[in-house]
Amino acid sequence: MRAWFFSENAYHLLPDAREYDSIRVKLPNRYYDPKIGADLYHRFIDEWLLAEELGLEIMVNEHHQTATNVNPSAAVVMGALGRVTRSARLLILGNPIANRREPVRVAEEMAMVDVYSRGRLECGFVRGVPYEMSAGNHRPTHMQERFWEAHDLIVKAWTSHDGPFNWEGKYFHHRQVNIWPRPYQEPHPPIWITALSPSSAREVGARGYTVACFLTGFEGTKTVFDSYRERRAELGLPGAPRERFAYAALVYTGDTDAEGYAGARKLMWYLESNKVPPQFTSPPGYHPIASTVNAMKGATPGIYKMFQNPTLEGLMEHGLVFAGNPDSVYRQIMRMYEHVGGFGQLLMMSQAGFLDHEETVKGMQMFSREVYPRLKELR
Repeated sequence: MRAWFFSENAYHLLPDAREYDSIRVKLPNRYYDPKIGADLYHRFIDEWLLAEELGLEIMVNEHHQTATNVNPSAAVVMGALGRVTRSARLLILGNPIANRREPVRVAEEMAMVDVYSRGRLECGFVRGVPYEMSAGNHRPTHMQERFWEAHDLIVKAWTSHDGPFNWEGKYFHHRQVNIWPRPYQEPHPPIWITALSPSSAREVGARGYTVACFLTGFEGTKTVFDSYRERRAELGLPGAPRERFAYAALVYTGDTDAEGYAGARKLMWYLESNKVPPQFTSPPGYHPIASTVNAMKGATPGIYKMFQNPTLEGLMEHGLVFAGNPDSVYRQIMRMYEHVGGFGQLLMMSQAGFLDHEETVKGMQMFSREVYPRLKELR
């Protein structure tokens, strides 16, 4: 198993939550102090560098107009990390390509990062979260169609080396596509795609990419992974290796269970602070009709209701948090591993909110020294 360290790079020093109704889209940026923000940026880069020293891989993502993540461009961050790191794989998960008006620009940026890092980029594509639809003036309908057309255009741009080609699709129109530089890796960087439902996992499985689940718990993750595997079987394709399956959770390892739980409770800021009104969580057309109907009927799975009033015990019970002493963390990860049929990539959110630098370092060190060697032995 390969483990990846990531942080949402949040700006957590916010006023009392009673003073605002949404942490995303409309929270005034007067609450942001650029001097403190600069210190945080440098701190986060230091922690990614330490992750490499400890033998972990590095993951970065991006969001827009929110205090929960102040990386509006994952490509910029990865350009810096591509220069200062030497061995870690660099995962961007990911580029919200269904919302990008110029997929060719994404192809260029990712090729540049791949060259900067001398071929260490892992390129993730995501659909984009609902909160950013209105803020980016994006259309919340037909996103899957736009997503796959953007994907196809990016891959063609990466793999075309004999001069310009034209692209006239349903959603994108580009003349004289001929990117410089081209990717370092042949034919292109490995592709990851997130999937939170069985239907979205089917196409990822058909294409054989790495599928990633974020905080989907035991049952949600199993249904996604099973759907991926079933689709490959339907098409007569070979079974996918465990490296094609990734799971993301909040992870904190301490000397004792008590220390691990204390660290995990600070990580829970990521869930507890996500105060967003309905008009941003459910823009018309974003969610499939069936899931919207189920939500209105009160049939929403308990795991999502749990996000409204999260408790550490509930999150651990459902497999969204792995925390405690090294043995406890290992057992929790293995419980998830066995339940979903195995996975080869563990995406660890191990810094969030008020977890300070020293605590973050302690958790990374404990995991890397006491848990990770056992996970690497999985065959």
